[in-house]
Amino acid sequence: MSRKDEHPPITLETALDRLDRLVLAKTNKHLNTLQTMIISGVWSDATYEDIAQQSRWSEAHVKSVGAQLWEVLSDILLEPVNKKNVRAIFERHYRDLLPTETSLALADDFPLTLEFPDGPVNLSSPLYCVRPPVETQCYDMITQPGALIRIRAPRHMGKTSLLNRIVKQAKDLDYNTVALSLQIVDSDILQDLDRFLQWFCGRVTQKLNLPLQIADYWDDIFGSKTSCKDYFENYLLPTCQKPLVLALDEVDTLFKYPATADGFFALLRAWYEDAKNDTLWQVLRLILVHSTDAYIPLNINQSPFNVGIPIELPEFNAQQVAHLVESHGLQWTTEQTQSLMDLLGGHPYLIRLALYHIVQTPMSLESLLATALDTRGPFFPHLQHLTHLMEQHPDWITFLRQMIADQASGSLNPMDLFQLTRLGLVEMRDGQVQIRCELYRQWLRNCF
Repeated sequence: MSRKDEHPPITLETALDRLDRLVLAKTNKHLNTLQTMIISGVWSDATYEDIAQQSRWSEAHVKSVGAQLWEVLSDILLEPVNKKNVRAIFERHYRDLLPTETSLALADDFPLTLEFPDGPVNLSSPLYCVRPPVETQCYDMITQPGALIRIRAPRHMGKTSLLNRIVKQAKDLDYNTVALSLQIVDSDILQDLDRFLQWFCGRVTQKLNLPLQIADYWDDIFGSKTSCKDYFENYLLPTCQKPLVLALDEVDTLFKYPATADGFFALLRAWYEDAKNDTLWQVLRLILVHSTDAYIPLNINQSPFNVGIPIELPEFNAQQVAHLVESHGLQWTTEQTQSLMDLLGGHPYLIRLALYHIVQTPMSLESLLATALDTRGPFFPHLQHLTHLMEQHPDWITFLRQMIADQASGSLNPMDLFQLTRLGLVEMRDGQVQIRCELYRQWLRNCF
């Protein structure tokens, strides 16, 4: 374990992380959304009334949940905890609690069950890494009438994991919620705007457990976009009674179908504009999730991608990677954590993949670093998949070779650049395209 003077300062993020793991060890449950909001509010001297307004719960309910939370923390910290003293008591006990936390993570009665990092992080998983202020900003935004949130990042950055937590927050607020991934839509439907909008209306209706009434509102004379709007305006929204959070994942799936994309995204933009003056449309809160928008083939004046609140998902910083290391039951020094980041940066998927193999194989950090490009190394299946994709696009190889050789970046059409960004191979830094991490740089240099 690193020396005490190597621990980061006690920030709200650190406090929430430590308290969540202590509560998990005590109750076998993570802090829920309201408990997290209470601690965050108390940390900044907010009143219960302030927290109630932000969370949309009644002040009485917030006080009740707070009282139960202070009781649990009193048992953990072995002295009476309340709203006024929780921060001071935690800061006083912080250093002494670190060894206890590590031992709890490794104890036989709290076994660490690791999920292979090939999809969204489970809602109950301790391996989800909070990236302040992203989560709290999103939680606050869905309470705003007519809100539009745009979450964008390359693949494997945690977009869907974040989306699932926003939807859960909406459910905790007793909102109507509908989460759809456009990746599952059949290609023949995606090619036809009318069929796609009927699919869209039908899926939302099913998710809300309402009877389908599409035939009653669809009219060829007025067209599919007007019919879709009428369906929402005259049937779905009035039926909801409560806010409706509509979360759309993988919306960039539509970029390959320009006619459908133009029509659908123009419709979403119109709904967002309608909500500025129409209380009915303010019931709807939209969340759009897509890969980094290196290329969005849409009319900017009819697109939802330049309005609303943009949420960029950054890579993990050193403190967040250290949190993941500890969450995997590993007792690393700061130097060991930095060695992993020197190879992988803060790439969420690659960091979790590395830690999974170190714990499950098991293997040492030194062995992982030494075999990073080997066929027996943990990254080989991932790199092999990327190799297969690269071999189908010689222009990509030429472009990336030039970058590695520090030559002029070369030219690449916008769609190819979008695909490389979507794969997470490159990223934009200070307006320049860069290889995402040292692992990819070594792989590209050795394989191509």
